[in-house]
Amino acid sequence: MSEAISFLPQWRADARVLVLGSSPGVASLNAQQYYAHPRNAFWPVMAELCGFSAELPYEQRVAALKASGVALWDVIGRCFRPGSLDSSIRGDSIEPNDLAELVARLPQLRLIVCNGATSYKLLHRHWGDLVERLQGRVEVLRLPSTSPAHASLSPAQKVQQWRIVGEYLAAGPDGRVAQSSRP
Repeated sequence: MSEAISFLPQWRADARVLVLGSSPGVASLNAQQYYAHPRNAFWPVMAELCGFSAELPYEQRVAALKASGVALWDVIGRCFRPGSLDSSIRGDSIEPNDLAELVARLPQLRLIVCNGATSYKLLHRHWGDLVERLQGRVEVLRLPSTSPAHASLSPAQKVQQWRIVGEYLAAGPDGRVAQSSRP
């Protein structure tokens, strides 16, 4: 059984969107980079939505993401899991990250996006009180996982489902997004 330890959050105080994964997979842990698996659609999706090249070196992709108003972290700070599948995470080993502390440092936050069902479920299990406190100010959405294990959607379909992130980034100072564009 392998221990997975989350990376430090990537953020700036002006972030309007927080993307939450579950926990880094094997390829990410080995590379010490978020979403390092070559078939994970996260970087191509975010590059499309934020207007940078998915081919940039990792540090430049992270900088472009933060400059676009997106923060990045995982719900799980530490857990045990063989391999990379979320279904293999040993539930009794989960130590959540301190999301309340990060969210408190993001005064312009308007959207929390969970990258897949597991991060959404764990956010509500470990931080349900935080989600309740944010109601009316910050929307929480579950979007399709960008993982290659979630193969029922093509990369283009994943971009389409994730377009709401771009809409929040393009929203005016009041943070309002047109309801007609919701997935």
